[in-house]
Amino acid sequence: MKKIYFNYIDSFKGLSKEVWWLALITLINRAGTMVIPFLSLYLTESLDFTLTNVGWIMSAFGFGSVIGSWLGGKLTDKIGYYKVMLLSLFSTGFLFIGLQFLTTFYSLCFGIFIVMVVADSFRPAMFVALSAYSKPENKTRSVTLIRLAINLGFSAGPAIGGLIITYLSYGGLFWVDGVTCILASLLLFNVLNPKKAKVLEEQKIVSNPKSAYSDKVFWIFLIAMSLFGVVFLQLFSTIPLFYKDVFLLSELEIGIILGMNGFIIFLLEMPLVKWLENSKYSKSSLMLIGATLTGLSFFILTTTSWAGVLIASMLFITFGEMIAFPFSNAFAMNRSKKGNQGEYMALYSISFSVAHIFGHNGGMQLIENFGYDYTWYIVTALALLCMFLLFVLRQQLKPKIIS
Repeated sequence: MKKIYFNYIDSFKGLSKEVWWLALITLINRAGTMVIPFLSLYLTESLDFTLTNVGWIMSAFGFGSVIGSWLGGKLTDKIGYYKVMLLSLFSTGFLFIGLQFLTTFYSLCFGIFIVMVVADSFRPAMFVALSAYSKPENKTRSVTLIRLAINLGFSAGPAIGGLIITYLSYGGLFWVDGVTCILASLLLFNVLNPKKAKVLEEQKIVSNPKSAYSDKVFWIFLIAMSLFGVVFLQLFSTIPLFYKDVFLLSELEIGIILGMNGFIIFLLEMPLVKWLENSKYSKSSLMLIGATLTGLSFFILTTTSWAGVLIASMLFITFGEMIAFPFSNAFAMNRSKKGNQGEYMALYSISFSVAHIFGHNGGMQLIENFGYDYTWYIVTALALLCMFLLFVLRQQLKPKIIS
């Protein structure tokens, strides 16, 4: 037991203090964005919108995320990651506070679109900052630490949000969201100011930098990641409905099974990533393994009506996520050295924003019209297509010895 403990602690060693600060800022930011999990409830219960209206508002959310990621990448290459992160966090705080005063359908579509444009410009800038604050050999583990912060934030956020709604109403949720974003920006200003932060790997100025848009290998990767995102995002939309409608689980039971995901990630992801980094597998091979496990998590749901399959499925998707996300992120960061880093990381972020636009709504429509089994077959087919593209990616990279 002592050896396991020391191995776990050892997996966090070697990361720069700037990466730890960035993780803390991300934790505060993600825990603060507690409006998001309650958005559909707020729109239907407090503002009496129809599900059709909610669907369009969530589409505005996704489109704002796409534009924000693209804009964040452009600005990062123009003015630098620090300014983009600072402006994004500070402005998002005030926009969240103002969002509660929008109560009509069109004003909310526009308002949520603008909030996501500003909020998600943070993501590509954060990835470029992460690359700058990490030694080359620590980049994947640095990404993993940020993912731990995001998962902890997403775990704590809804719980805190539920208490705020109970005692302060939905209005209090918007205020707390806004204030936490502003606090995160102030922390960033104090600890990651260029005068204080130590850059470990300077962004190299590349003459005639290669555009990500002309990088055919990177486009194979992006399409594969969009497909992976569509599959993975069912965890947050159709899977909870499946638990309730087919297996008749209570909200508490659903919460416990979904909570397994965050708990296992918190416990195992960092040592798992460190172990895989030292293995013989390339990043492209590890992404393929992660996609395979994630696809299996949905296929096995069609094989039996035994309730234990839910636990097996959750284990498959959790391990698939723990392998695919850190190494896909590290792959994108390594690839970005060929050209404009902000542009590369923006497209990587956009691949998941696109998945948000189509993943949730597509899964819901399939269930509504064809039922759960047919939906899981379609999701498995998308995972197979993702796996095929990742296999092609691996073959493309072999002669160039890039992973």
